[in-house]
Amino acid sequence: MANVKEVLVPDIGDFKDIPVIEVLVKPGDHVKEEDSLITLESDKATMEVPAPFDGVIKDLRVSVGDGVSEGTIILSLEALLAEEKPKKSEPTHEAPVTETSPETKKSPVIAEEATPTPVAPKPQAAPTKTTEKTASSAHASPGVRRFARELGVDINLVSGTGPKDRILKEDIQTFVKNSIQNNDNSSATGSGLGFNLPAMPVIDFEKFGPIEKKELSRIKKISGAALHRNWVTIPHITQHDEVDITELEAFRKSLAKDSEKSGVKVTPLALIMKTAVAALKKFPEFNSSLTPEGDALFIKQYFHIGVAVDTPGGLVVPVIRDVDKKGILQIAEELGTVSVKARDGKLGPADMSGGTFTISSLGGIGGSHFTPIVNAPEVAILGVARSSIKPIWNGVEFAPRLILPLSLSYDHRVIDGAEGARFVTYLNQMLADIRKVLL
Repeated sequence: MANVKEVLVPDIGDFKDIPVIEVLVKPGDHVKEEDSLITLESDKATMEVPAPFDGVIKDLRVSVGDGVSEGTIILSLEALLAEEKPKKSEPTHEAPVTETSPETKKSPVIAEEATPTPVAPKPQAAPTKTTEKTASSAHASPGVRRFARELGVDINLVSGTGPKDRILKEDIQTFVKNSIQNNDNSSATGSGLGFNLPAMPVIDFEKFGPIEKKELSRIKKISGAALHRNWVTIPHITQHDEVDITELEAFRKSLAKDSEKSGVKVTPLALIMKTAVAALKKFPEFNSSLTPEGDALFIKQYFHIGVAVDTPGGLVVPVIRDVDKKGILQIAEELGTVSVKARDGKLGPADMSGGTFTISSLGGIGGSHFTPIVNAPEVAILGVARSSIKPIWNGVEFAPRLILPLSLSYDHRVIDGAEGARFVTYLNQMLADIRKVLL
């Protein structure tokens, strides 16, 4: 005698009309107890509704995009008779998997169907294995599924290495890394990474008016591919702040007077580089690179600072080596030398390799905050915009102070928000009083 029961949305608190973001099964599927049926996502958490017992999906009552609440019927599930259940040679419970996102599995409510129809048991054919997983067979937690969606990866193309082929976050990262190494991401649509993005439309712009086609420079063609890779594969966070550099600017001007005879121009960037090294020593994770496996860091004991330089052909990043071992005047002199070489197109590979941290300065152009892209394999980059005079309250009155906007972007796989805030706060303190760096 078949036993068909309705599976309902369980108690999910005070939430109403939570959207269904994934339906993981289809009619005819065999499921085991605790197999995920659907995924719900509120503004605070993602949760899966598991099967209450072994059985066969009879029919679905919800679709992706539907809003559900406690008691909403999800599907009908036919329990297997004892002789239909496969013999188990090993425990059915999976090893616990720790997740970092606020995800839960809610036990569903079961309601008896009003008139269950008796059917004769039929032997079930053994499922055939396929080389490509379907949406219902991809075994992953909601957090891992969300991580895949954020990267635009089709989770059905990923092989799992967890218990019972469960797909882990590391499997998504490995899939992306291998796709890049195999040049699978050469398409502008990103389809090599399993992206479900539509192709860019081909538009005849001439039908709207006259146009001129201008080829990108060689530098932009090369850097464009790298920037695209970095933006797609690195989860960026950008921390913004403003720092009072009134005293730092006064100190810079005093140094400039002493260096005029030697022809060295001391710019704010030279002082910022020296200050950045102090922050990198305080927070060494910012002076690191991920291992190829993505499970450890190479923390570097040297401090080679890359400086983004605007040239007629595009942006280049020469590297000033051993900034920690050099004085302000020597750093300023080397900055002047590499800037001239960059604009003349005379930088060699050695001039642009080995960087551990990059600074992108738009101070000479203008603007305020922006979002610099991490220069992989580095894990952080500092954006510096144009300083301006602002009225700042000193406890007695508003006084004119020189304020510098900062924008720190970092790899969220390596650095979390709290660490980013501490780095920027420390850098702010050092820039506000440069004497602390020089002591």
